[in-house]
Order: sequence, then C-alpha cells, then structure tokens
Amino acid sequence: MAPKQDPKPKFQEGERVLCFHGPLLYEAKCVKINVKDKHIKYFIHYSGWNKNWDEWVPESRVLKYVDSNLQKQKELQRANQDHYVEGRMRGAAPNKKIPAPPQKNDVKTKKNKQKTPGAGEGTSSGGEPIHPPRKKRARVDPTVESEETFINRVEVKVKIPEELKPWLVDDWDLITRQKQLFHLPAKKNVDAVLEDYANYKKSRGNSDSKEFAVNEVVAGIREYFSVMLGTQLLYKFERPQYADILANHPDTSMSQIYGAPHLLRLFVRIGAMLAYTPLDEKSLALLLSYLQDFLKYLVKNSASLFNTSDYEVAPPEYHRKAV
Repeated sequence: MAPKQDPKPKFQEGERVLCFHGPLLYEAKCVKINVKDKHIKYFIHYSGWNKNWDEWVPESRVLKYVDSNLQKQKELQRANQDHYVEGRMRGAAPNKKIPAPPQKNDVKTKKNKQKTPGAGEGTSSGGEPIHPPRKKRARVDPTVESEETFINRVEVKVKIPEELKPWLVDDWDLITRQKQLFHLPAKKNVDAVLEDYANYKKSRGNSDSKEFAVNEVVAGIREYFSVMLGTQLLYKFERPQYADILANHPDTSMSQIYGAPHLLRLFVRIGAMLAYTPLDEKSLALLLSYLQDFLKYLVKNSASLFNTSDYEVAPPEYHRKAV
C-alpha cells in the first residue's frame, strides 16, 4: 500500500495573495512554502509593510487574489475602520492609511483595567514604540458615534472563574517579581490541552453539530493564541526566552511549546479582540458560552495544568539579556 502523499499547496511561491491578520485582510506575497507532517504553511510578506511583520501562516489564513476576495477585504475594512486606531508599521510605504493589525495593543477597552495581574502588563512589543503623528483637534460631529461610545457598546467580557484568578496572580508574581521562567517546552503544551478538551466533550455524547462547534472553537482558540502570544501575552522578562524559542524552533507552532499558564492569559485579553469580530449578537453569545465552558474545564483540571514547579529561576546570564 503506497504511503499517503503530502497535500498539494493551493498557492505558489511569488504568488500575490490576500492574508488575514487579525480580523482584516491584507495584500501580501507568498515568499516560501513549507509542507511538514501533512500541514502546509506559507511565509508571508505584507505588501508595503516592514519585513518585521513577515510571518509563517497556515493555509486557512490565505486567500486567492481575486475580485470576490478583494470585495471581502473592503467589507472587512469598512466593518472595522471605526474600531481601529490608524497607524503604520515601521518602514511602511508612505501615505498608506491602513488600519494597523490588532497585535500592537491598539485595541483597548475599559474592562482591560483589571486589578488582577493579567497578560500584557509590563509587556513590550520588542521594538521601538510607535508614536502616532500629532493631529489637530477636530470639531466633534454630534451625528458621529464617538470611539468611546462604540467601544462601550460592543464590549465583550470573558469572565475568568474565581478559582483561576489566584493562579493569574501567582503566575505574575513568579515572573515579574521572583524573576522565574516557565520551563519550555511545556510538559503539556497548548495543543495537548485543547485536544484533551475536545476529546472530553466528544466523550460526553454530543450531537454532530455540537462536536463540529467544539472543533471550531478549539481551532479558534489555537489561532488566537498563536497570533497574540508574541505581542500581548508575554511579560517583558519573558521576551528573551521567546526570542530564543523562535530562533531554535523556527518551524514549530508556539502552541506546541507553551503551556496552560500562557493559554490562561489569553482569556484576559481575548474579550477585547472579540469585540471587533463581525459576529452578530446571537453568534457572539454562543461563542462566549463555549469559551466559558473551556474555562470551567481548566478549573476542573487546574491541579494538573498549573503548578509552580513548572517554573525555574532564570540564570544570571539571562538577567543580563532581559535588562
């Protein structure tokens, strides 16, 4: 019996494409293709943007550069243009006014100002801060909804269970005050946690439609984690460790390296991201119910997923890199 062949890539090297970055589509170029373990990844360069934004993405984030997808790009930009702060990546082509991808902490809601130390406090984007150009104060148009009003209207809140909040505090304390690091690769990585959750839900005899929904939610959590980890889910002290991981495992998904503590941090931030998805109220409520169910699963398995013994004191040479 002949071995199964690797899947054939839908896109070619050098091909002009559209690529999702957060909720928006950007014109891009497929630079390289990697097929490994029956998974296809493309190394993408966003046209007109600094090469620092080049990244490996799964095939699900890439679309053909055709009229129907260009129309979809315009619709997404229209839907999001009031929500995002306009800005540029360093080195962007001049006079391009495209909403900046959400990873640069452009999206904020009042609820982000929580007392519980969560992901993102003390984080750094790893580069120089981007200072938007000063603008003259514009006259307020009473017919236009203010950004603050809009944000309050669409705010999405993911409730962190009380049982998990102490762990967020411990996680913050271990890293920012005690200068310890979570041992990587994790004993149980994010992919394994999500797979166990999906299997747990399937074992409870759900209908095919619910099983499909669970698979979709798990895939969505994994994608949000991969997109947000490097810019929103790390403390400043962890950034040299992250840089080393990227250098040593360039073709490995971060969800296969990081574990439950970093996954939990995602849920502190994910509400702000969901506020800008084009989901209707009913769909959003359904999605939130699945996310809350996953958090309940984390509570139920917290003893095996969260342990201070998974952290280790950073060596002196690491401290010098982290300064």
